[in-house]
Amino acid sequence: MMHQQVTRKFPTLERALPGREPVPSAAAERMRRHRERRRDGLRCLTIELRETEIEALIRKGFLQAEMRNNANAITEALYAHFDRTLDFTP
Repeated sequence: MMHQQVTRKFPTLERALPGREPVPSAAAERMRRHRERRRDGLRCLTIELRETEIEALIRKGFLQAEMRNNANAITEALYAHFDRTLDFTP
C-alpha cells in the first residue's frame, strides 16, 4: 500500500482573500509590537505587587483608593511613581 504524503497549507499574507486586507497572525503582531518597544527603548514586564505596595501608592497620592483593584490605574500610578522618583529625562 502506497502512502501519500499530506502537507498542510497554512494561510499566509500572500494568500489573503481577494478584496480584503491581509491580516497578520497573532504571533506576527506580537513580534511587531516587541520590536517597536525595543526601538523605543522600552521593555514589557509582568510584575507582582504586594498589597502593602499598592497601599503605599495610595498613601503617596499616586493611586485613588477606589481604584486599588484596577490594573490600568495601578500601572499609571507606577509610571507616575517612577517618573517622580527616578527623575528620568529623555
